[in-house]
Amino acid sequence: MRTLGIDLASDPDRTGLCTLEWGSGRAEVVALRVGADDDALIEEHGRAAATGIDCPFAWPAGFLAFLCGTTRLPTGPPPEWSGAYRDSLRYRSTDVKVHELTRHWPLSVSSDLVAVAAMRCQGLLVRMGVRDRSGDGRVFEVYPAAALKRWGLPSRKYKGQSGQAVREDLVAQLVARAPWLELDAGHLDLLKTSDDALDALVASLNARAAALGLTLRPDDDERREAAREGWIAIPLERDSLDRLAAKG
Repeated sequence: MRTLGIDLASDPDRTGLCTLEWGSGRAEVVALRVGADDDALIEEHGRAAATGIDCPFAWPAGFLAFLCGTTRLPTGPPPEWSGAYRDSLRYRSTDVKVHELTRHWPLSVSSDLVAVAAMRCQGLLVRMGVRDRSGDGRVFEVYPAAALKRWGLPSRKYKGQSGQAVREDLVAQLVARAPWLELDAGHLDLLKTSDDALDALVASLNARAAALGLTLRPDDDERREAAREGWIAIPLERDSLDRLAAKG
């Protein structure tokens, strides 16, 4: 079984990619790099049994309704610009769920810079044949920081040059927790120097967890909205990381 993790950016040069080959009691890093255009991502996806994409799969339903409602100037009183109303335009149901479970707020697809990457993501989802954004069994939305938090690993302040020390500690802890993960010295160096590569690896691990049924799924009341807005595959338990490469 192969899993693909994609740390999707608006710029292909900053897009991370990680493919893992899973066997009995092991997982080998067979591809890890930063720099991948859409064709390269689709090619790797074609070889994978499960793909995890670190990018919002859609926009909040409330935000889309808000946009449609502002095509004409309103004649009645303006909406109450309260925190709750504003948040309904910024966050999807799955974002709220992630915050409840991890205390992390994912970047808002409607009001943060991730919106441009989400536009690119729509083209990838179409090419991958995704019809259900809640996780169709092969393509899953993932959020590496939430996965790391659920697995009991450092999940904050590991980005960029200022996060170098935290990132190196995170990589060391991840390797210690996953002795079944086979990677060479070049892979280790890239994980320590690039948070894009590290997020791609975590996304690939998260895709494996989703494929094994070790991530949170929407309940009956959430499923319809999740199919439209997207659903982040959050690992259920801390020990789910240890179970990813269980023999048999």
